[in-house]
Amino acid sequence: MVKQADLIIAGGGFAGLGLAVALKVELGAGFDIVVVDPVLGGAPSRDARASAIAAGARRFFERLGVWGEVASESQPILDMVITDSKLDDPIRPTFLSFGGDVEPGEPFGHMVENRLLLDALVKRAAALGVELCGQGASVSRYRQEDEKITAILPSGEDITARLLAAADGGRSRLREQAGIAMHGWDYGQSGIVTTVEHELDHEGRAEEHFLPAGPFAILPLTGRRSSLVWTEKSAEAQRVIGLDEAGFHAELEKRFGLKLGDIRAVGPRAAFPLAMRIARSFVGDRLALVGDAAHIIHPIAGQGLNLGIRDAAALSECVADAAGLGLDIGAPDVLERYQRWRRFDTVSMGMATDGLNRLFSNDHDAIRLARDFGLGLVERFPAAKRFFIREATGLTGTVPRLMQ
Repeated sequence: MVKQADLIIAGGGFAGLGLAVALKVELGAGFDIVVVDPVLGGAPSRDARASAIAAGARRFFERLGVWGEVASESQPILDMVITDSKLDDPIRPTFLSFGGDVEPGEPFGHMVENRLLLDALVKRAAALGVELCGQGASVSRYRQEDEKITAILPSGEDITARLLAAADGGRSRLREQAGIAMHGWDYGQSGIVTTVEHELDHEGRAEEHFLPAGPFAILPLTGRRSSLVWTEKSAEAQRVIGLDEAGFHAELEKRFGLKLGDIRAVGPRAAFPLAMRIARSFVGDRLALVGDAAHIIHPIAGQGLNLGIRDAAALSECVADAAGLGLDIGAPDVLERYQRWRRFDTVSMGMATDGLNRLFSNDHDAIRLARDFGLGLVERFPAAKRFFIREATGLTGTVPRLMQ
């Protein structure tokens, strides 16, 4: 059995679902989209993590009619402080702080629990007529022909379209089949993620403590809760998450401190290996890589998810413009426009996060003195701070219309 569609999307995460909803908003009911992911169609998402949604990505979700579903349960990031110290230092002086709005009344970011945003995207996609193919279904491979591409599912069902978007994660099988190499390296670090409750209100403040092992980020959630992204050498990270409650609390308190009163880890803890990898090409024959299938970067600036959202917004614009003119949405010139748009931004952000991690994840006194001097200079120049805020919000360069 062969099903016909205009676009197939392999992967039902933020980037894949965002792309599907964006194109339905742009092109309407006449444009047929199938999203294939094993977890679709089952119970609500159980993803316990939270993500920082930059202002540009928030605008995208608002234009898609999704943000209203999660706005009341999102936490604005009202300001951010950056410190640089050793683990045992009694005082962690603030070297750099960011505050204010991108535009009047618009914070530069929000924290949202992943499960809420994913469920809102699934609901919106279904309401717009996106076909959600889940409950164990996946695109295991594809067959490419001159004017079409066919996704092959393990069930034996084939889906044919003009374009296949691979949003199937960092271990993308579709990228591998296309022979597109990933270039990069492992950091030998892992990011520990969990949620903590604290006695005092965080007042919307995010904190990034640069410690010799790597950054320790405290990101505000609704209520008196915060999400942690805690970087350690990989062996140490595995030791820490394997501790009993008392041992884990002791390690946590060393890094978190007592500025928010008593603290308690309340979410599941997990460690994820950190790496930087960028695909040699973001496109193949009638194939476009989106999100983690195209790039993985260090979480030091919280930009991984936001890069994937910018991929979705840019690809939706390229496809919508071609479809609106009656052109082939999988043609080489359409895909090359997407690649030119996204690859430079991705490489730039990847190198920036890599440089920051290498600069701060060490304990050399001379380097520490130089970087703290640099942070102090940025703190004294409001124009420089505004530049970094705009970069982090995804509102520089050529901004996709759904993020404007």
